[in-house]
Amino acid sequence: MNLKIVLRSLGILLICEAIALLPPTLVAFLYQDGDLPAFLITISIVLAVGATLSFIKPTSKNIYARDGFAIVAMGWLLMSFFGAFPFYISGAFPSFIDSFFESSSGLTTTGSSVLTAVEGLPHGILFWRSFTHWIGGMGILVLTIAILPSLGAGSMQIMKAESPGPIVGRIVPKLGKTAKILYSIYLGITLVEVLLLCLAGMNVFDAFIHALGTVGTGGFSNMNASVGYYNSALIDWIITIFMIVCGVNFSLYYLIFKGNMKTFFKNNELRVYLCILLGAILLITFDLLARNTYGSFGEALRFSSFQAASVMTTTGYATTDFNEWSMFSKMILLILMFVGGCAGSTAGGLKVARAIICFKSIKHSLKQIVHPNGYYSVRMDGKKIDDKTVLSVLNYFFIYMIIFTIGIIIISLDGFDFTTTLTSVITTLNNIGPGLGLVGPTGNFSAFSDVSKLVFSILMIIGRLEIYPILLLLTPDLWKKN
Repeated sequence: MNLKIVLRSLGILLICEAIALLPPTLVAFLYQDGDLPAFLITISIVLAVGATLSFIKPTSKNIYARDGFAIVAMGWLLMSFFGAFPFYISGAFPSFIDSFFESSSGLTTTGSSVLTAVEGLPHGILFWRSFTHWIGGMGILVLTIAILPSLGAGSMQIMKAESPGPIVGRIVPKLGKTAKILYSIYLGITLVEVLLLCLAGMNVFDAFIHALGTVGTGGFSNMNASVGYYNSALIDWIITIFMIVCGVNFSLYYLIFKGNMKTFFKNNELRVYLCILLGAILLITFDLLARNTYGSFGEALRFSSFQAASVMTTTGYATTDFNEWSMFSKMILLILMFVGGCAGSTAGGLKVARAIICFKSIKHSLKQIVHPNGYYSVRMDGKKIDDKTVLSVLNYFFIYMIIFTIGIIIISLDGFDFTTTLTSVITTLNNIGPGLGLVGPTGNFSAFSDVSKLVFSILMIIGRLEIYPILLLLTPDLWKKN
C-alpha cells in the first residue's frame, strides 16, 4: 500500500469535511441557539488534522486498488469520528459513543437515532444531522473527486470502492466530470424538492431538512413524529415520489438529459425495482383495507406507498406507526428492507441489481443441470455479465449473511426481544433507519448498551461501503508496501 498517498488523500477528505461543516455553522450563527462554538471548534480541529496530512508528499500519485479501498474505509471512519464532534461538544448528546452513533447513522444515510426527542435541539445541530445524509448519500469521496481531481490517476479505484452496487463505471470518459454530473443531478433534485415542499406548506428550514433526508435517503427529521407531524397528504406524496426517484441509479438520469428516454425505461434494474415497489404497495394497501386499518382506498394507498417507498429506498421517514400493521404487511416491509434500492442510487440494502444477478445465476445453474453441455450466461440490459461479477455477487451474499449472523449474536447479549434484536441489525446493516419492535418508527436505539451502539455504528459503515472496504482493513496484505 502507498501509505503516503493514502494519508494525503485522507487529509484532503478532512478538509472537505471542514468545508461541509460551514453550512450548519452558518445556520447556527443565524439562529443563535448556542451551538456555534461547537462548530467553530470542530472546524478548527478537522482543518488542523486535514492540513497536516495533506502536506505529505507521496513519491507516486497513482492510486491502486488497495489504496482506494484503504482511503474509502479509513475515510468513512474518520468522517464519522470527526462528524460526531459538534454533537458532543454542543452537549446535544450525553456521550461521545451516542454522538458517534448519530454521526455514523447520518453519513451512512441510515437515519437510526439514539435521541428520544429532537424538537428541542439547536437548529445548527438539526441541520448538520440532515446535511450528513446529503453529503454521505452521493458520497463525500465522489464529491472530493469532483472538486479535487489532483487526487491522482487512480481515482477510479476510490469510486469503485465507495459506490454502491456490483457494477461501477463512468458516464463520461473523464472521472472528474462524471462526479460533477452526478452531483449536479443530485443538487438539482434536492432544490426542486425544497421548492415543492415550501409550496406545500413547510417553512424553508423544515423543507431543507426533509429534502436533504429524502434525496440522501437518510430520514432524519426535525420533528419527533417525523413526516407524520405535518399530517398532509400533499407533503406525503411529494416525499414519496422523491424517495422513489432517489432509489434509482443516478446515472440513468443523465440519459434523460441526453434525450435517451428509451434506454432509460428499458433498464432492467429500474423496471424490476418499480415492479417490486408497486407490488408491495398494492399488497399492503389491500391488506390495510381488508383489516379496516384506514377508512378509504385513498388513505390506505397514501400510507402504504409512503412506507413501502421509505423502507425499500432505505430512507426511513414515517407517517404512521407500521408496528401496528398486520404481520402480513410487516413481512412485506421486512422483505423490502433486504432488497433495497438500485445500484448507483443513494439507497442502501442488498440492491436490486444483485438480486437480479443472483436469481438469473440460479436459473442458469438449473438449466445447466438439465442441459450439461449447454452454455448459459447472465445478461442484463442485453449485455453479458462476466463470471467474475456473478461470483462477486454470490460471495457478497455469503459474507453479508456471516456479518448479519455475527451482528445478531452480539446484539442479543443486550437481552431484547427477538423482533427488536433481529430488525435492529437488519436496519443498521442495510442503512434503513427504523425497524420493528423497540426500534420501530416511534422508537429509537437509546436503550442499547454502548457496546451495541458501537457495533451498530460499524454495521452502518460496513453496509454503506458494501462490506469489502472495512473487511480489507483487517487483511494483512492490504498493509504491505506496493
